[in-house]
Amino acid sequence: MTEPQTSNWQGFVTQLDGILPAARQTTDLARRVAYSTDASFYTLIPKRVLWPDNTEEVRRILQLAKRWHIPVTFRAAGTSLSGQAISDSVLIMLNQNWRHAQVLREGRQIRMQPGLIGAQANRMLAPYAAKIGPDPASINTCKIGGIAANNASGMCCGVKHNTYHTLADMHLILTDGTELNTRSLQSCKKFSHKHKKLLAELTGLRDEVRENPTLRAHIAHQFRLKNTMGYGLNALLDYDDPLDILTHLIIGSEGTLGFVAEITLHTIPVAPARASGLFIFESAQAACAHIPY
Repeated sequence: MTEPQTSNWQGFVTQLDGILPAARQTTDLARRVAYSTDASFYTLIPKRVLWPDNTEEVRRILQLAKRWHIPVTFRAAGTSLSGQAISDSVLIMLNQNWRHAQVLREGRQIRMQPGLIGAQANRMLAPYAAKIGPDPASINTCKIGGIAANNASGMCCGVKHNTYHTLADMHLILTDGTELNTRSLQSCKKFSHKHKKLLAELTGLRDEVRENPTLRAHIAHQFRLKNTMGYGLNALLDYDDPLDILTHLIIGSEGTLGFVAEITLHTIPVAPARASGLFIFESAQAACAHIPY
């Protein structure tokens, strides 16, 4: 990461004091070192750790960071195995104020803030015999923000029930501070007016991919199985509306395209009776032939 210019950094931290109180800015070395690692083997010591309470503070921080060209990284639970949750610039953390959730439509959907732990969502859904689709191994620790940012899947959900395919709605904040809440028609109209160029470019990319048989086939081939390498370009094939393309590109973008302030997922039913067993097949091919698609 490129070291921010001293003048830019000073301008950023000076104006940051007008957004967050000192109590929610971690500056001492000991605590910054505590957030220099995640579950990976990488280490980056952040210059400052910020603890915003709400979307308005996040929006203002992103606007300020863009104005002064200061890189920021979002961190939820920090269970990443690849170093996505660390930074040598500004690390934005989720505190206890980001854990609100609401079960909708008698358990068929759940609306969550990014600080909610995945297993907590499933406990809320248990009375409805439902659960969220993603089932990462770290679900007892990882948070919804990280699940969305990494398009988490897991050991059982495959690609059919991962975050991408169970997304219903999203409230996101872009780097310029613009907000989009797809649950609100007014928000969608306002965003579409302000970001006509962005949506037009997404529409152009959609058409370019679909008109190129080789490219279209390559993307479809890459995403037929679990694939979180880079952005979810399958959104250009799966969705026509550029707003849908945008929100599905956010999934799996590892926080590089914007901040997910709230997400609504379709849930999947939990079977009332479940069992496991050991079955012996003559070959791997014979075993795979019994897997339903």
